[in-house]
Amino acid sequence: MLYGEEHVRRYEETGGEVGHDWERGAPCLILTTTGRKTGEERKFPLIYQEHEGAYVVVASKGGAPEHPGWYRNLMADPEVKVQVKADRFDARARTANDEERAVLWPKMVKVWPDYDNYQRKTDREIPVVILERV
Repeated sequence: MLYGEEHVRRYEETGGEVGHDWERGAPCLILTTTGRKTGEERKFPLIYQEHEGAYVVVASKGGAPEHPGWYRNLMADPEVKVQVKADRFDARARTANDEERAVLWPKMVKVWPDYDNYQRKTDREIPVVILERV
């Protein structure tokens, strides 16, 4: 199974033929953020679902007490790049509001049931992020 930098490299090399379908069949995209401290591009393979023409990801960090670095990056700069299979595009990231989260969280748990376990492990509300093509 591919993880981290190797996952990103193989995904990009193959236009998502390798790396799109991850563990338990969960689909992955590549999210590129701008490092909030370095200003450098940072790439992350993330489980996603489509919703009303946008892509949805979850800032779970396995239920850690703090948000993942990629989420902190996009809070500082919501302009991101996304690759879904061979489709690469610019997007704007935003955190789902309460009403959206109520719809999107169950959709994400359906594809990756561990999200519910991660939420139980932490006191923070795990953000659901919507990536809208620009």
